Amino acid sequence: MLNRRLPTALIRCFIMTLVCVMAGCNHPTTTDAGDPGEVKVEEIHGEGAVQVEHPEQFRMATVEQRPIADELHVTGVVAPDVNRTVPVLSLAGGRAVDIRAKLGDEVTKGQVLLVIDSPDVSQAFSEYQKFQADEAFAQQQLARARDLYDKGAVAHQDLEAAENVEHKAQVDVRTAKQHIAVLGADLNNPSPLVSIRAPISGAIVEQNVTGGAGVRSLDNSPNLFTVADLSKVWVLCDVYENDLHRVHLGDPAEVRLVAIPERAFTGRVGNISTVLDPSTRAAKVRLELSNPDGQMRTGMFATAIFRSRTEQMRPTVPTTAIIRLHDKDWVFVPLGGKRFRRVEVQAGPVSDSYQVIQSGVAAGGKVVANALQFSSAAGME
Repeated sequence: MLNRRLPTALIRCFIMTLVCVMAGCNHPTTTDAGDPGEVKVEEIHGEGAVQVEHPEQFRMATVEQRPIADELHVTGVVAPDVNRTVPVLSLAGGRAVDIRAKLGDEVTKGQVLLVIDSPDVSQAFSEYQKFQADEAFAQQQLARARDLYDKGAVAHQDLEAAENVEHKAQVDVRTAKQHIAVLGADLNNPSPLVSIRAPISGAIVEQNVTGGAGVRSLDNSPNLFTVADLSKVWVLCDVYENDLHRVHLGDPAEVRLVAIPERAFTGRVGNISTVLDPSTRAAKVRLELSNPDGQMRTGMFATAIFRSRTEQMRPTVPTTAIIRLHDKDWVFVPLGGKRFRRVEVQAGPVSDSYQVIQSGVAAGGKVVANALQFSSAAGME
């Protein structure tokens, strides 16, 4: 009988021991109360808040009113100054036989961009040579008529007719010379090849011709090239109608390129369009900028910052008091004692080391001065 009860007793003893061990695991463990980084998260009024054992280690900052110039941020695109942009055309039709410059190249005034084999030029030289022969013949006829008139062999009317023919021949020759010059050919080099030259120094910002392509005269054909002097450029911005009252002619603006965000350019408002885009309800605002080193290239995206002419009092906090989490801006507000709450704010422009708070906290309130340090200590994400 004793041998049969022994296993049952052992099982009961094992169960009792297991219960005691599990109970011991639920006992709270002690921590060092002097650890300044100890925090715990609790729910207060349905919102996440943080309780810190040693809040004195976090410096507080006051939301202060400061004179701030309002800022307007808009997007824009770099474009060439149309007053410094010249299309390259050819009055002579033909075929492009030699392309000596391409899109993006820097060229100087008078540099050959393209050579065209033009039947128009051949025809113009042919007419010029014919008119030269006619003029020479007319001069001979006039000389003969004068000699005969002096001897009384012809009437004065015949002399006048010879003078008229010679005068018309001279007009034809002058007209043929002008025609050749307009076509771009060299009068001293009777060749059907025409060199198209750069009208100004600058960069080629447009090219509509390739080697071997046909070149037509001005009958609705596009520019062969477009040369732009990019020492000064425009930035064309879109300003919504609700913000147009904040932009004025002659106002300075700060421009930053997406490609070079660390460098600031300064421009001035040269024009504000009187027509709104019906789809975006925005007007084009033109900024005029110097571009001496050529870093601003046409087509680059830019951000323009307009600042108001007068300053107004705005609530501000140190820039370190704001933390960016989940595409939102936050500050940490003390609730009293050891408790803090994370509050979403709408941050405005930065002035020196302070940032404007447009909404979320009011002037005179307190926030944690270093939000990143507090967030790291609290383990918030």
